[in-house]
Amino acid sequence: MTLEFGWETRSFPSPTGASIAYHYAEAAEPARGILLISHGLAEHSKRYRAFAAAMAAKGFYVYAWDHRGHGETTAPDAPIGRFASKDGAAAVLRDVMAMRDLALAAHPGLPVILFGHSMGGLIALNAAVDNPRAFDAVAVWNSNFNPGLAGRAAQGLLLAERALKGSDVPSGMLPRLTFGAWGKSIPNHRTAFDWLSHDPAEVDAYITDPLCGFDASVSLWLDLFELTFRAPALVDRLPKDLPIHLLGGGEDPATDKGQAIFWLSTHLRKNGFHKVMTRFWPHTRHETLNDTVRGEAMAEFAEWAGTISKRG
Repeated sequence: MTLEFGWETRSFPSPTGASIAYHYAEAAEPARGILLISHGLAEHSKRYRAFAAAMAAKGFYVYAWDHRGHGETTAPDAPIGRFASKDGAAAVLRDVMAMRDLALAAHPGLPVILFGHSMGGLIALNAAVDNPRAFDAVAVWNSNFNPGLAGRAAQGLLLAERALKGSDVPSGMLPRLTFGAWGKSIPNHRTAFDWLSHDPAEVDAYITDPLCGFDASVSLWLDLFELTFRAPALVDRLPKDLPIHLLGGGEDPATDKGQAIFWLSTHLRKNGFHKVMTRFWPHTRHETLNDTVRGEAMAEFAEWAGTISKRG
């Protein structure tokens, strides 16, 4: 165990065979809950240290872990850029539950909030629908569960790539259709990653981080589309009074300028969910937690999280 960036770096063996690297922040007293942080694609959990510090100061034990194929987590079937050699989506969801069980065993009786950003939001909502009573609240930030026909077309391209090249090589098409296109969509962009944030220091930190920006495998992209289309069809598994926090940015090309978050909000409300908090920041890009509004966004989220109580 080492101490980095003011919070502890630990690891534990998941039932899936992965050695999960995670980062832990101690709650200030009085403790109010547990926050689990599920990070995005081609990044890692250490990048959430400022968010963890803010939430710990508000009384939350914070656990942020590196998903399979990311950061410092290791698994025999999950090199960087791949969830698993097969059934990767199922494996990453089992890891979420292992993390939840570890955190709850350490802090019994406290409400558990599952937070996910981007890919992490896809994972979070899928974990919740698979385990409807496991979480006391769910937060989905900057995620796109409604890629529409373009998403189905991308799945077709990935299946063609898998047939031609195999599933465990980087996709040649999807980086251009996603990261590349999103970078070009920012007017007068300074770098190819300006779509992440208005803050040039945060963009540069991402670019120079050796654990960020790698190319995902064909299999990982296919796993992500499985998660994307799966969860919205299964939301009726969840209790209708589950508190859900949604957030999007008006300049985020990865979520159709935040419209994907409004789609999810409408989808949930149409299905009877009545504790959906939807927050829209007009002038933010993809990484709200690293953009210019991060202080306000964290404060608002902490206030919301403070209202969450342990469910029956």
